[in-house]
Amino acid sequence: MDLSHARALSAQTFAGDPVTLARDLLGAALVRVLPGGERLAARIVETEGYDCPRDPSCYVVARLPGAAASMAGPPGRVYYHVAYDQPLLNIVCRPEGVQAAVLIRAAEPLAGEERMRERRPVKRRLDLTNGPAKLVTALHLGPELRGQPVDGPDFYLVPGDPLPDGDVTTTARVGLRRGADLPWRFLITGNPWVSVGKPSA
Repeated sequence: MDLSHARALSAQTFAGDPVTLARDLLGAALVRVLPGGERLAARIVETEGYDCPRDPSCYVVARLPGAAASMAGPPGRVYYHVAYDQPLLNIVCRPEGVQAAVLIRAAEPLAGEERMRERRPVKRRLDLTNGPAKLVTALHLGPELRGQPVDGPDFYLVPGDPLPDGDVTTTARVGLRRGADLPWRFLITGNPWVSVGKPSA
């Protein structure tokens, strides 16, 4: 997979429906360029869509400091936040002024795995990035990226090959009380790096 910045998805790519984008991001690569130039990369294998105009789960947005403004920011920006002491990576979607985002839930390492293990030592290789907070830690993603475009020099996404519907599993999202039955979680069927989270419904 060509991980060069020349192939990066533009921030404007994310101006659309976050549920559709969540599904389409499967197979794309997250690329983090460290200060010394080393590149870490992981293939996205699990996502969730959040679309506040029609999403009952978004009642929590008002409770999170800065969440409402961040999720309503320009499309294709990093919405980095901490929930229950766990750092999470979201990408803002829809036109500015509409609260919507895609949560990246799990990824498969592609490059720089040794550096990932420095930040997140694990005994079992699958535990390196098979969860939303795990991949944030392993890929050296921090609050300094908050509000940054996803096609910047330090962090960007590279599209993968389109996945046929037969290779994608759709479920309810994880850990929700409201909007628990919405089928807005997507994962690559059978991929071992998918998180162990159980659907809410």
